[in-house]
Amino acid sequence: MKQLKLKMGLLLVAAFVSVLSIQAQKKSPAVAASTETAIQYLSGHGSDDAVDWDFFCTDGRNSGKWSKIKVPSCWELQGFGTYQYGMPFYGKADPPGIAKEQGKYKYKFKLPKEWAGREVRIVFDGVMTDCEAQINGRKCVGLHQGSFYRFKADVSDRIFFGDKENLLEVTVSKESSNPSVNLAERRADFWNFGGIIRPVFVEALPAQNIDRTAIDAKADGSFAADVYLGSGQGSDFKVVAQLTDKEGKNVGKAIEVPVRGGSDRVKVEGAFSGIKTWSPETPNLYNVTFSLIQGNIVRHTVKERFGFRTIEVRPSDGLYINGQKVLVKGVNRHSFRPETGRTLSKKDNYDDVKLIKEMNMNAVRLSHYPSDPEFLDACDELGLYVMVELLGWHGKYDTTVGKKLVNEMVTRDLNHPSVTWWSNGNEGGFNFDLDGEFAPLDPQKRPVLHPQANFGGFETMHYRSYGESQEYMRKPEIFMPTEFLHGLYDGGHGAGLYDYWEMMRKHPRSAGGFLWSFADEGVVRTDQNGKIDNAGSYAPDGIVGPHHEKEGSFFTVKQVWAPVQVNVASLSENFNGVLSVENRYDFINLKNCKFVWKLAKLPYLKEKQIVASGEIGSPDVAAHASGELKLNLPSDWRKADVLYLTATDPFGKEIWTWDWTWKKPTDFFSFAGQKGSVSAREEGDNLIVKTASDELTFSKKSGELVNVLHDGKAVSFGKGPRFTAARRGDRSMDVFYNHDDKDAKSKERIYNDISGNDRLTAFTFKTTADSVTVDATYFGNLQKTHWAISADGNIRVDYQYDYEGEVELMGVKFDYPEDKVVSKQWLGNGPYRVWQNRLHGTLLDNWQRDYNDPIPGESFEYPEFKGYFANWKWVNFTTKEGNFALGNDDPDSYLGVFTPRDGRDAQLFTLPQTGISVLKVIPAMRNKVNSTDLIGPSSQAKWVSGVQKGSIYLKFGK
Repeated sequence: MKQLKLKMGLLLVAAFVSVLSIQAQKKSPAVAASTETAIQYLSGHGSDDAVDWDFFCTDGRNSGKWSKIKVPSCWELQGFGTYQYGMPFYGKADPPGIAKEQGKYKYKFKLPKEWAGREVRIVFDGVMTDCEAQINGRKCVGLHQGSFYRFKADVSDRIFFGDKENLLEVTVSKESSNPSVNLAERRADFWNFGGIIRPVFVEALPAQNIDRTAIDAKADGSFAADVYLGSGQGSDFKVVAQLTDKEGKNVGKAIEVPVRGGSDRVKVEGAFSGIKTWSPETPNLYNVTFSLIQGNIVRHTVKERFGFRTIEVRPSDGLYINGQKVLVKGVNRHSFRPETGRTLSKKDNYDDVKLIKEMNMNAVRLSHYPSDPEFLDACDELGLYVMVELLGWHGKYDTTVGKKLVNEMVTRDLNHPSVTWWSNGNEGGFNFDLDGEFAPLDPQKRPVLHPQANFGGFETMHYRSYGESQEYMRKPEIFMPTEFLHGLYDGGHGAGLYDYWEMMRKHPRSAGGFLWSFADEGVVRTDQNGKIDNAGSYAPDGIVGPHHEKEGSFFTVKQVWAPVQVNVASLSENFNGVLSVENRYDFINLKNCKFVWKLAKLPYLKEKQIVASGEIGSPDVAAHASGELKLNLPSDWRKADVLYLTATDPFGKEIWTWDWTWKKPTDFFSFAGQKGSVSAREEGDNLIVKTASDELTFSKKSGELVNVLHDGKAVSFGKGPRFTAARRGDRSMDVFYNHDDKDAKSKERIYNDISGNDRLTAFTFKTTADSVTVDATYFGNLQKTHWAISADGNIRVDYQYDYEGEVELMGVKFDYPEDKVVSKQWLGNGPYRVWQNRLHGTLLDNWQRDYNDPIPGESFEYPEFKGYFANWKWVNFTTKEGNFALGNDDPDSYLGVFTPRDGRDAQLFTLPQTGISVLKVIPAMRNKVNSTDLIGPSSQAKWVSGVQKGSIYLKFGK
């Protein structure tokens, strides 16, 4: 009886469990096998894991034979074909001498037997330039034209599964059979490569599937998506969308929409509260899983990442993101590496975004073509506004090809929250018939631009001068140059940026702009022993070098575009530890940042010593507001030499470090040597002054120091101090461009030596028990010099000159042979040199640099040894003859270390040789497009008058 009751109980439990199971199935649909899209790569994912394919090149290097090649890759960098830069063939559809090789590829592969019955597609992420392909002898890609676009083909009916191999054969033509493609892509100011430059993979979808999605998620939490379906969906299908946050937790309830009979698209809509918006400062991301469900069975799931973000263009006002007006701090970026060309790895793409963000930028323009998807992933995650561009460099695609490429570009990239604009070509490469193709594909209706033209509410004209830019901002359209301050060699970018930015950020119709460009496009020439080739002056336009070597402008940009600005130039006698601070973020409150101060000693010839530090309570200062930083400095803080303040963003990245010192330059060094006697004697035309360790020879004819012996060994320092000055060769005597000189235009990059001839009028000396003084008086610009040589080894020279007029370089100089210099160590702003219009971006510290003399555009050693250095206190040179040092007493003078080198073509400047100099005026730097007159107040020549005085301290030996 008990057993019967037990059996009945078990049956009742089983029945109850069965009912619960049926109810659960009604609530949670069953999942069919393989509901996700399966992917198998045939190539590598990028340059770092490329796969060997069989390869035949028809012309150029290693042609006419089957061999192996890495896929993806640019075949020139794999040793095949011909290197070619586009500009020499500009504007010509089929010019003589153009490289026309083809690459023929073969690759065998197997696919899982489980894929049988699925929809199988082959996907090419980018092929240069014309592509045809077949699988197992049957055509799968008839002809695709356009180099940087994802295209795919359904190969379900010509593919084998399981153990049977498939043969993929691809033919790639470096030149297109379509002249418009060549004019748009191949006659441009960048390298032309050939090959399967991006990955190739096979994807398998369920027979009933979601083809693609198009998301529009607004800052107010509203969510909409067009879900495009494959064929074969009936009336018993529905689409369910579930949002999740970055931790995978559900956000709100799932949205369920039925599929109308025969429809190939479903509109999913919903609203969510408490969401976090996306911006470059707050790159908050969400995921949405779309499920295609038939009855009670999940047929296909697709996962997309997105951000809640609203883009608004307010005519004649500005660009608004999430309701906030923003300024674009952007740069133009090519997809490029010297060893791999256009073929990059995921790490390469992320590294580029990290470096752009390190400069405190918030935007990037993809010049001049869509990037790898991984680059946009990085922009989504790390935070950058992105302009995605349809290639068209002066030339343009015809309408038939262009429509296909717009479709491929927009449908691939539209779900990225970082994508803020679409660009239809560049600098006249606009096919106006394509302007209407973007909006139907993009539910967000992002603005479409014509770079260097007035279109879509934006005036984007390139390379306007400072004054022209002001005039452009008086027009009704929003001014946002998609290229400005061209960065050839050491020009552009930082030089003049402060002036441009102060003007742009204050003008109500400015939306910022994009610098040209991010990195030098120097390619490794496998046909020239690995030389890096920048195609002369065409490609070295970057803020960083080919391998991302940081130029001085990198740090100028970083400081000028820092979203936190500390507006204190110097610390007064009654400084109470309070600094005014400006928050230039668009969305972040400074209470989310971190501020740390450090006090340091800067001993002569030694590394700095941190003597105290502390963290400041971050102030509650809203975006676009100002406030105060209250430093908790110790009472004896002035015993230190320098105060540093570092601001760090909410993600732990340095925004900038500022420095202040309250000491006189002479407080930082003492050049006293061994004690002893000092004497002077005349020998013919020379005066010889001798101390315990030094013997200094002065010419009584010139008044200059002409020879030095230290401990009996020659030091080739001397022939000074001499007055030195220079002025641009195209100027009149009244500053302005010399219209009376028919050859003036050819002289704007040449700086003439206008030092003049100073004639010695008197030479005297005086000897005492502990010093010798030497005085020289001149007729000319240099008025007098006074030397004081002490018995304790101190040497000081006082100088005085008077120049009336306009100059672009002015001071006093000494000679020393460059070929004898080994290194220098100095206390001053560094480690990078400065120009008159590029003073931002350096830090006061003890710096050391070995001698280098790089040729801009050809060698990439940074920081440069030579040039002009600000806020210097002392410098010690190590040479083949020993050491010598200079000290300074003028905080407003610059140290000149020989003459900076321009590129071999001298497109920026040719300056007179100034040896080792102490300067009151240093040159401004032009850019490739605009001379110094045209890039703002900081770049103007100086009109000087009155007597200039200074003192230099010398020490020979350690």
